[in-house]
Amino acid sequence: MLTIAWDVDDVLNDLMRSWFEQQWSPDHPECTLRYEDIKENPPHELLGVSSAEYLCSLDKFRLSEGFQNIPPVLEVMEWFLEHGASFRHIVVTATPLIAAPASAAWVMRHLGEWIRTFHFIPSKRQDKDIPKYDESKADFLKWLGRADVFVDDNEENLEGVEKLGMKCILIPRPWNRRKKGLNEVLEILAGLL
Repeated sequence: MLTIAWDVDDVLNDLMRSWFEQQWSPDHPECTLRYEDIKENPPHELLGVSSAEYLCSLDKFRLSEGFQNIPPVLEVMEWFLEHGASFRHIVVTATPLIAAPASAAWVMRHLGEWIRTFHFIPSKRQDKDIPKYDESKADFLKWLGRADVFVDDNEENLEGVEKLGMKCILIPRPWNRRKKGLNEVLEILAGLL
């Protein structure tokens, strides 16, 4: 049985869209961008703010009830219902230490029927100095040595993991080059059976 390593934010859920529409836009009514205009991730330069200001806003949302209420991406949930039992699943995500419990709770509540383990690489924050075991998701997956497929929205993450010889699936988002629709990409994943 193949093991799929899933990213959480913007793969299993729509974090960026939810944060942008529920937190950023209401707090910044002068912002004329739409979610579809977010062609860079992180988007702080597009938003005209510092990286620290963007991360502060995003982390505030991650710790809010709004984050916990984000539903799984509909197409992904449908994929799990149809194909989930044919694979093993783990999470490998990058999130700040302070938000990891909220992210793990979200995963287990929505997808715990299939996903049994949660691994995170702490995202760097200015005020936190914690032990560093892995520099990247690729470093972690190399150490783990148990995943066959990696699913993420960040092309840089996929490049590192591809060097390990793993199959990689890029989920389409406005900030990456994936041109196929989400259902087409998930069919590729299902075709690995």
